[in-house]
Amino acid sequence: MNALIARTWIALISATSHWTQAGRTRLGNLLGDVLWWLVVPRRRVTLANLEACFPQMPESERRRIARRCFRNIARSALDHSVLWKADRARLEAYVRIDGIEHAVSPGNRPLIIVAPHFVGLDAGGVRLSTSVQGITVYSRQKNPVWDDWLYRIRGRFGVILVARQGADMRRVIRTVKEGAPLYYLPDMDLGETNSVFVPFFGVPAATIPMVSRIARMVGARVVMGVTEMTDDGYVLHFEPPWAGYPGASVEEDTARMNRELERWVLRMPDQYLWTHKRFKTRPPGTTSIY
Repeated sequence: MNALIARTWIALISATSHWTQAGRTRLGNLLGDVLWWLVVPRRRVTLANLEACFPQMPESERRRIARRCFRNIARSALDHSVLWKADRARLEAYVRIDGIEHAVSPGNRPLIIVAPHFVGLDAGGVRLSTSVQGITVYSRQKNPVWDDWLYRIRGRFGVILVARQGADMRRVIRTVKEGAPLYYLPDMDLGETNSVFVPFFGVPAATIPMVSRIARMVGARVVMGVTEMTDDGYVLHFEPPWAGYPGASVEEDTARMNRELERWVLRMPDQYLWTHKRFKTRPPGTTSIY
């Protein structure tokens, strides 16, 4: 994506900020269908991920989930117009929070919020920042225009943003220890370095064990914070802190994290970001699924 295309996308998205949700959804469905046919590499990645995770599922059902995933990704991109332009009151009505007490309770400090890569990830993160000031680690986008726009959206209400590339994790850990919740995205394949292989739907997945390590360092509680796309907006769901966490080992903790994520994927499979190469890094001696 070059700068001109990025600016065109931003202009298109921003223009929909005052549309009805039904209008953005219809356009998102159309764009998702176009992307499904045009962006062949991501379509193949999505289908390969679904086949690896759900080998017993009929192929027709996996393709249905994959196409819905493309539509949901496109709609969530358009919905960034609301995240960008809505005032606090409108945003808080658009993205509701279920279980906010688990995120704001002084008894749940230090706190790590496990926020997996569902399509509503940014909606939940921006909405949370209107209720509690926290810190998050994000990945810079390759296109600087797009990256700058997303950065400004995510930081509208004061969240501390730390780029994953070259991140000062000592600063992150210190900030969490001082009481700021960490909104952490742990389910990306970032390579073998500093990762452990733990199952994700039975497939060995290179997973960063940072949630377990930080929890051990600062005595943090860990809660799931999953954002669900709904017909009229989004809901950020918080669950109670995990009992018995951390456990016996970092590897065991990281495997548990993936099991907790699996519950939510089964609940809304077409909202998970299957377009990412979750199994790009493979254990020695195994072949690529892509």
